[in-house]
Formats: sequence, C-alpha cells, structure tokens
Amino acid sequence: MLARFIIAGLVFLITALQAADRVLIVADEMPAMEILAGKLRGSAGVETLIIGQTHLPVELKPFAAVLVYIHRELHETAERAFIDYARSGGKLIVLHHSISSGKRKNKFWFDFLGIRLPTGEVDQGGYQWLEPATLTVVNLAPQHFITRDQVKYPEQTSYRSSNSTEPMAERDSFSLPDSEVYLNHTFTRPRTVLLGLKYVNEKTGKLYMQESAGWILPAERGWVLYFMPGHSAKDFENPVFGQILVNAVRFDPAQP
Repeated sequence: MLARFIIAGLVFLITALQAADRVLIVADEMPAMEILAGKLRGSAGVETLIIGQTHLPVELKPFAAVLVYIHRELHETAERAFIDYARSGGKLIVLHHSISSGKRKNKFWFDFLGIRLPTGEVDQGGYQWLEPATLTVVNLAPQHFITRDQVKYPEQTSYRSSNSTEPMAERDSFSLPDSEVYLNHTFTRPRTVLLGLKYVNEKTGKLYMQESAGWILPAERGWVLYFMPGHSAKDFENPVFGQILVNAVRFDPAQP
C-alpha cells in the first residue's frame, strides 16, 4: 500500500514538473496557434499543448503560461478558469479577438481585464473593428524585456500618444497588412502599456493612434498580458510579432 502511494506521488510530481515547463494554448482557430507553437518550440524550447476550451485540464496552475485565442463564444466555465488561474499566480496571455464585442455578454471577463468597449460612433469613442486593415504596431516601451529582447524592428514611424499635445516622435514599429484593427479599447484601470497602434482608415483618411495594442495588468497574485495582433495565421508568421510573443512567454514579471 505504501509503495502504491509513493508511486502515485512520484507520477503526480513528474506530471507537475512537466506541466511547469509547458505552455497551454486554448483556442478555437488552430492553424494560427500551430504556427505560434512552432515559434515557441524553436525560439524558446517551450513545449505547448493546444486544446479547445471544452477540454480544459482540471487544474491550470501547473502551466508556466496560458494563452487564450478564442474568436467565438467564451464559455463561462473557461472564463472562470482563466480568471482563477491569473489571480492565483499564473501568467495569462490574451490574444487578439479574445477581447472583442462578442465577449460583452460574458459576466466577468471585461471587469477582470479592466476593459470597456463603448457603444456609439467610432469618432465619438465607440468601439469598432475594421478588416482588412494595415495595422502598424508601435513600440511604446523600448526598455521593456518583452518589446526589446531579440526584437528587430524593420520600421520607424511617427507617433504621438492619443492624449498628448507633444510633437510626433519616431518610434520602432512593424506593419501587418491584411490584418484587423480594434479601435477604442477603453481601460478602466491603469496598466503598463507596451505597444500602440497606428491605423489610417482608407475610406475616410482618418488617422488613429492609440495605446492599446499590447499591455500588462496585475491580477492579484498573477498577471494578464494582451496583444491585439493575430487576425490570421499570417500575423503570427511575422518575425517581430513572433519574437514579442516568445518574450511574453519567457518574461518573469517578478524580475525588474
């Protein structure tokens, strides 16, 4: 009997150690996530498990990071599991349409993320998504590990904070053609902004510059990170965005 308990304990320990070196990707569009998983394996030696939200493990805590890439309905069971994981000390990485209008009906998601998607006309501050769109992603935190380590930006773009009257400044950036942009994500509490977006509406010619393309938010004992790009597999093939996501998985929020 004692031997049986020892064996069971060893199996549990080995499983936990294996999970601690792994990343869980929860998605409903798999090809894009297979590309991301390949980058994580190749660039960081990180093993990944890709599953749908109806196949969540009983416990998410052992995973080093959990990435969420859910386009369609976010089930309340998964919603609660992700929130509990982050608040218990996990690193939750939320991608692209995991913050979108379809999630407005979720009970807890936007409050947890400190996000609001206002209704109304876009030029009056209302949320709008537009695609296809050429999205320029701008580095707003050049000293931060996630936006700096091994990231080689191919472009410089003129950018000014949306709430600033300062002159435009040249910043490192990269562009994603045939992508999708989300305008007027509104923060309901402070966070560390990593990436901004710059977008010109081809129909109206209006220029938008907003600090909402990438950020980090504390969640009790854990953390939430969000990255807006990811409309299709093509976005994840971009080497700059790929390295930023690799860095997000590698990043230790406890380190300065």
